[in-house]
Amino acid sequence: MYGGGSFLVPYIIMLIVEGMPLLYLELAVGQRMRQGSIGAFRTISPYLSGVGVASVVVSFFLAMYYNVINAWAFWYLFHSFQDPLPWSVCPLNGNRTGYDEECEKASSTQYFWYRKTLNISPSIQENGNVQWEPALCLLLAWLVVYLCILRGTESTGKVVYFTASLPYCVLVIYLVRGLTLHGATNGLMYMFTPKMEQLANPKAWINGATQIFFSLGLGFGSLIAFASYNEPSSNCQKHAIIVSLINSSTSIFASIVTFSIYGFKATFNYENCLRKVSLLLTNTFDLEDGFLTASNLEQVKGYLASAYPSKYSEVFPHIKNCSLESELDTAVQGTGLAFIVYTEAIKNMEVSQLWSVLYFFMLLMLGIGSMLGNTAAILTPLTDSKIISSHLPKEAISGLVCLVSCAIGMVFTTEAGNYWFDIFNDYAATLSLLLIVLVETIAVCYVYGLRRFESDLKAMTGQAVSWYWKVMWAGVSPLLIVGLFIFYLSDYILTGTLKYQAWEASQGQLVTKDYPAYALAAIGLLVASSTMCIPLVALGTFVLRRLRRGDAAPVA
Repeated sequence: MYGGGSFLVPYIIMLIVEGMPLLYLELAVGQRMRQGSIGAFRTISPYLSGVGVASVVVSFFLAMYYNVINAWAFWYLFHSFQDPLPWSVCPLNGNRTGYDEECEKASSTQYFWYRKTLNISPSIQENGNVQWEPALCLLLAWLVVYLCILRGTESTGKVVYFTASLPYCVLVIYLVRGLTLHGATNGLMYMFTPKMEQLANPKAWINGATQIFFSLGLGFGSLIAFASYNEPSSNCQKHAIIVSLINSSTSIFASIVTFSIYGFKATFNYENCLRKVSLLLTNTFDLEDGFLTASNLEQVKGYLASAYPSKYSEVFPHIKNCSLESELDTAVQGTGLAFIVYTEAIKNMEVSQLWSVLYFFMLLMLGIGSMLGNTAAILTPLTDSKIISSHLPKEAISGLVCLVSCAIGMVFTTEAGNYWFDIFNDYAATLSLLLIVLVETIAVCYVYGLRRFESDLKAMTGQAVSWYWKVMWAGVSPLLIVGLFIFYLSDYILTGTLKYQAWEASQGQLVTKDYPAYALAAIGLLVASSTMCIPLVALGTFVLRRLRRGDAAPVA
């Protein structure tokens, strides 16, 4: 979206001033307080328990929708063993006289995604029925997650070794394959050639910051939960630096793989477009086979338009403008990148079934790894609670969390489910996380006290905290988060009515529509239900304390 190479500048700067300091802060809080997010901030101040509650709520929202991605990955993985791949060709129409009209207007990969996988409705107002195949895949995804977390952090840690290391092996294989694909260099040149004008675009800087923010998992409570199991003497500063660098290096490495495949896909589409136009003009004007080339196509089109105006005007509506640059400029992200762009590239590779199985197995491992961290953020505060853990064993608590999340997640397997998935993906963990991390930073630096926190870390690890971390925690990082918060709010206000992309079957493409009133209310409720935990819990604590003081007052 921001010209590839030019995005690396804000991305790396934000890693240094935001990612590393905030990761170190959360790891240090978990290691020092020895509790999950709720208990950790209750220790800092009873009025701050809501910060941990807000983290758990956001993590619960994430768990509800994120595992749907794993369900889709299972669905595609199961279909990857077919020959040919089911998304590589359009199905025949009802009369078996040609291809399905919707598929022809879109593409075989888009048709398989929107019609066969999602069976998507034309708008969010038309909920439709639960699609039983994706629903079964979602059940399977939650069963896998439950089995992985059944024994707590001990079993989770062993699974994570596998889910974290296997994707690297697949990425290396894909890198070798990607670099040998025709047109891969076009994608890599696009990635590493910076568009300097993008550095003046504030959204590039904002998205660089949020990418660092979310890829490290700040604010979800999972980092605090995992760090609470560390040995008190563990060097969490070193861990924060290593994890941050590995995370960003992996992102850039994966980008090289992605852009090489993206270049192959763009080059394939561009050359396919040239072939179709050349064939059309050759047949219409009886040109010599092989006469038209990429270099002389525009010149010949101009000559034919002037020499045969009436004949050219008849064929003109069928002539597409073929451009490699426009193919590369087609910005995609999220599910579109994972399930449409990659599948379109895979279907054109040799031994496509092998590459498809590898890709979706890797996607599944990444998704399960993310889910393990996310469920830990929910389960650790629940199991830390003496009220809950005294009545239910860990296995039962884990089972209930998975069961409730799965039941609510069935909403995303309806015909309008993808629209609700986008709502959760866009709004459940954006403003909420910014506010949570901002309050976390203020709580540690100004409520608990930066000097006190610094002395605690020195006592634990035996190392003094350098001036860099203190400046970032106390000043730069909070100001940056406030800037991000203001940007998001102003962007929502200036944008006006929030819109979404709906699939129009008759056109075979996405169209922009306004969210209905109840969807806007759901968006507001998603943001408020987590952010309002912070002031409401503080108010509840204040009222309870006053009532207790009143009860304890001596009777005259």
